[in-house]
Amino acid sequence: SRPGNYVEDREMLKTQAVHFDYDSAVMRPADSDRVALVARYLQSQPAFYLLIEGHCDERGTEQYNLSLGQRRAQSVRDTLMQFGINPRRIQTISFGEKVPVIESNDEVSYRENRRGEFVVYRPSLRSTPKPNTPVVVP
Repeated sequence: SRPGNYVEDREMLKTQAVHFDYDSAVMRPADSDRVALVARYLQSQPAFYLLIEGHCDERGTEQYNLSLGQRRAQSVRDTLMQFGINPRRIQTISFGEKVPVIESNDEVSYRENRRGEFVVYRPSLRSTPKPNTPVVVP
């Protein structure tokens, strides 16, 4: 849970998803620029929180993929922390193989489904007054 009123934003960092090799939770060097960009974004938005989702392809058991997805999300989190992002601003979750981006069983879909995705939680711009609280308009 987050303090205050936060809005989930899945689009802001959608293009920064990182991908992993088969059966690996090690971030690929090619994705380090993406994570650096996410870190800069978070540094510029100190009130924002981040959820990192770990995903897998459909190969492997459900339990193994949940564990691998968590290790992937944690690997991305660890990298963000190396950029100075406060760990209290970052949560992780694994969906294993449950949320494929491409539903197929070929090498292209496997590659795309082995990923870490970023979900931003930003403060809501809209605040609602408490009941029975007068609204003062200047």
